Amino acid sequence: MMSKDSKIFLAGHRGMVGSAIVRELENQGYSNILTKTHQELDLLDQKAVAEFFAEEKPQFVFLVAAKVGGIEANRTQLGAFLYENLQIQNNIIHNAYLHKVERLIFLASSCIYPRLAPQPIKEEYLLTGELEQTNYGYAIAKIAGVKMCEAYRAQYGCDFVALMPTNLYGINDNFDLQNSHLLPALIRKFHEAKISNQSAVEVWGTGTPRRELLFVNDLAQACVFVMNKKEITDLTNIGSGVDKTVKELAELVKKTVGYQGEIKFNSNMPDGTPRKCLDVSKINSFGWKEKTSLEDGLKIVYKWYLQNKIS
Repeated sequence: MMSKDSKIFLAGHRGMVGSAIVRELENQGYSNILTKTHQELDLLDQKAVAEFFAEEKPQFVFLVAAKVGGIEANRTQLGAFLYENLQIQNNIIHNAYLHKVERLIFLASSCIYPRLAPQPIKEEYLLTGELEQTNYGYAIAKIAGVKMCEAYRAQYGCDFVALMPTNLYGINDNFDLQNSHLLPALIRKFHEAKISNQSAVEVWGTGTPRRELLFVNDLAQACVFVMNKKEITDLTNIGSGVDKTVKELAELVKKTVGYQGEIKFNSNMPDGTPRKCLDVSKINSFGWKEKTSLEDGLKIVYKWYLQNKIS
């Protein structure tokens, strides 16, 4: 599909996922990668995005840009998560159609599946049950993006594909305790407890929910893989297919960081979705599988955190 000099627009290149895709493209020898900072191109601005596509005419688009966050950010900013993600998606997907982009990859998220979906979660389970209430603003927007790709393929023949990644972690993650996801929050909590000799670390919830995790470099490889795999035409899960309890994840982070104290679970705080593990048989059947174990990935991320976040 893509040649090494194809013009490739990466929307959201500064985030954890976007920066990983840029690294992967560069590692594979792609030389014409188009990126824009928020100051250079406001993806919420319909007119600016239309002018950008008219001028640059990208051939391939990775739509990674999104407003994201953990449980606390999602439940307190429902409107912002809904509006901003809808606006970004509408602007980019519609202009990709208008300007005849050859292929577009849209990234959704496994948290938009029904809260009590059968496990492991198959692609066809989308919209078969109630959403998790703590993140319904984000989920509704992302569902709209998935369906927009399907609708534009059906009506206009656009080669737009939605991918459904599982929970991600990696280099360039957000470690802010108010807005981050589970794993980076745990890394920061355990590290700060270690350096301040705290006797215990509090983890939200009961510790019983199960979470599947994927190293972001593996997701980046999957995104480039799918972009070049014409046979993949509809919603596809991307993950490891293996999950652990939050308690097991906390213990693993504790070991990686080298913290010696206790772990205390605060059952007064929300657990979120009870379990969320993807059925990845579809993407595996096309020849892609994860490469990085959780243990190895955590070591890489903690090393990066020490080098970039600690003075």
